[in-house]
Amino acid sequence: MPALFQPLKLRSLKLTHRGWVSPMCQYSCGPDGAPGVPNDWHLMHLGSFAAGGAALILTEAAAVNAAGRISPRDAGLYNDEQAEAWQRITSFVHRHGAAEAKIGAQLAHAGRKASTYWPFAGQRGSVPESDGGWPTGGPSWLAFDGYAGPVAMTEAQIHDVIADFEAAAVRAVDAGFDTLEIHGAHGYLLHQFQSPLINTRTDFWGGDEAGRNRLMLAVVDAVRNVIPESMPLLLRISATDWAPGGVDAQASVRLAAQAAKRGVDLIDVSSGGAVAHQDINPGPGYQTEFSARIRREAGVPTGTVGLLTTAGQAEHAVATGQADGVFIARAALRDPHWWLRAAFELGHDLPWAPQYERALPRHSF
Repeated sequence: MPALFQPLKLRSLKLTHRGWVSPMCQYSCGPDGAPGVPNDWHLMHLGSFAAGGAALILTEAAAVNAAGRISPRDAGLYNDEQAEAWQRITSFVHRHGAAEAKIGAQLAHAGRKASTYWPFAGQRGSVPESDGGWPTGGPSWLAFDGYAGPVAMTEAQIHDVIADFEAAAVRAVDAGFDTLEIHGAHGYLLHQFQSPLINTRTDFWGGDEAGRNRLMLAVVDAVRNVIPESMPLLLRISATDWAPGGVDAQASVRLAAQAAKRGVDLIDVSSGGAVAHQDINPGPGYQTEFSARIRREAGVPTGTVGLLTTAGQAEHAVATGQADGVFIARAALRDPHWWLRAAFELGHDLPWAPQYERALPRHSF
C-alpha cells in the first residue's frame, strides 16, 4: 500500500488515509446572509472534497468573534446561527464522504490583519468602518503593510479572546466536527503574539520567547479543556517568519514540543505571513523540511503543506518521514477529486461515491 494511503489514528479519530484538505478561505459569507454564517457555497466547496476522496477536510478559518474575521465576508463560529449552519455541512460530509471523510474546524482570530477587503473585492487594505469594517487589535500598535493601525490589546481583551476560543470550541463540538485546529500561523493573532517582529510588549504576554508563546499555549489549554478527551487537537504554525529576527525553525521546534505536552496531537506546519518584508522563494515542497524537523526533534506528528500538487510529491513526503499527512490546497481547487486521481496514479483502490462509480477509470484517469 502506498504510504499516502495508509490509515492514521489520532486519539480515537481514525483517518482512512493521509491525504487531507488544507483550510482555504472562501470569503463567501454574506452579503445577503447573516455575518459569518456558512452557506450553500461552503456546502458545495467542502462537500466536493468529501466526494472526491479526501480523508480529512479542514474548514476555512472560522473566527472566534466578530472582530477576528479577516474580512466582513469571513466565516465565524461565535454564535448559534453559525454553528447550526456548520452542522448542516458536517452532516453532509459524514454522509457522503467517499473515503469515510472526517471534518475539522479551524478556529482563528486575525488580529491586526482583520477587517480587510476580500481578494476579489477590487480593492486592497483595511475596510473603513463606514463600509462595514471595524477597529483591530494586536499585541502592539504596529500595523501590517499599510493596513489600519491596531490598538495594543489590554489584559482583559487578551483573556476575552482566550474565552472566545474556548466558546467556539464548544460550539464546534456540538456542530459535529471530528477534530479542531487552532490557527497560530500566517501572521494572524496568535502568531502576532509569538513573533518578536510584531510583539513588542514587555508584560506577561511579551518579552522573551516564553512570554510571546504564552497566548498560543493558553488558547491550546483552553480548547483542550473543553473538547472531549477522545478528540484530537491540531495546531497550525508558521515554522519561520522568513525574516531576520523573527520566528525560526528552532523556535518552532520548541513551541511544538510544548504544545504536544499540552495535548496537541498534530502540528500543521506552514510558514510566513507575519511581515510584508519576508524573503521567501516558494517552490514544490519548500516547507517539508520544517515539517520533518518538527516531527523529528519535537516528537509530534506533523502535516505538511505548500505547492505539493502531485501524487508523487505527496507520497514522497509521507514515505520519507517528512510528515504524517499532506494537506492539499490549490491543487484541490483545480481538481476536487485529487485524492481519487492520486490513488489511481499510485495503484491504490480508493472507494468512489456510488453515484460516480460508472466513471471508474480503467486505463487512465
